[in-house]
Amino acid sequence: MIYLSIVILILLFYISFILPTQWLKIEQIKHSLNLNLKILQISDLHVERLRISPSKITTIIHRENPNYIFITGDFTKRRKSLSKLEMYLKALTICNVPIYCVLGNHDYQQKNVKDLINLLRKYGLHLLINESVPLDQFELIGIDDFDSGMSNIEASFQTVDHSRIKVVITHDPNVVLQLNKDYDFLMAGHLHGKQFNIPYFFRIKNAGDLPRRGIYKGLHTNQYGTYYISKGIGQTGINARFLVRSEITMHYL
Repeated sequence: MIYLSIVILILLFYISFILPTQWLKIEQIKHSLNLNLKILQISDLHVERLRISPSKITTIIHRENPNYIFITGDFTKRRKSLSKLEMYLKALTICNVPIYCVLGNHDYQQKNVKDLINLLRKYGLHLLINESVPLDQFELIGIDDFDSGMSNIEASFQTVDHSRIKVVITHDPNVVLQLNKDYDFLMAGHLHGKQFNIPYFFRIKNAGDLPRRGIYKGLHTNQYGTYYISKGIGQTGINARFLVRSEITMHYL
C-alpha cells in the first residue's frame, strides 16, 4: 500500500509539473491582415531548461510550412549552453525558412551577449535591435528588451513606412504600455503564461504592470493595435510548469 501511494504521488507530480513541459501545444491564432501569411512564433527557448527536442521543432516547421519564423527572445542566459543552442539553431535553419528574432532579458544576463549574437548571425538569423526591416508585404519592427532597459521605441520606428502594415516583435510585452505608435500586430513572450497557474502569481512575482492587470498570455487589443503574448516553449527558474503547457504559435495573418 505504501509503495502504491508513492507511485501515485510520483505519477501525479509528473502529470502536474513535468508533462506540461513536454506536451507541446501548437497554438493557432487567426488575426487577418489580408497578408495570407503563416508566421511561426517561438518564444523563451531557455535551452538550458527545454524538454522539447530539436527534431520535434524541425518536424513541426516542415508540417506547418510557415512563411517566416519569429523568435521573441530568451535563447539562454548561460554561455555554457550556447553549444546546446547551436543544436536548436541547426534544427531551425535546416528548414530554409527566413528567421527574424529579438533578444530577451535572460540573453542580456550573459557575461558577453556578443557571443550569443555572433552565434545567431552565424546561422543566418536576422537579429533586430531597435530597428525595422521592410519585408515583401509588411514592415517588421524589432523592439529590444523592455525588462532589461534596452528598448528604444523611437529608434525602432525611425525608418518605418507607416503606409504599410506594421508587425512588431519584442520580448517583454510590458513595452505596449509605453508604445504610443500605431501597429497592426505585435508578438511577445517573457511571461510564460505564468508557468505556474496559481492565483495571484503575479502579485507575488513582480513581472511588470501588464501581468498585474491580469494580462499575461493570449490575444489582446489596446488603442494602438493588437498584441499576442506567447506562453513560451522553455522554462525559467524551476524546470517545471503547472497547468500551463509549453507552446509555439502559428499566426495566420
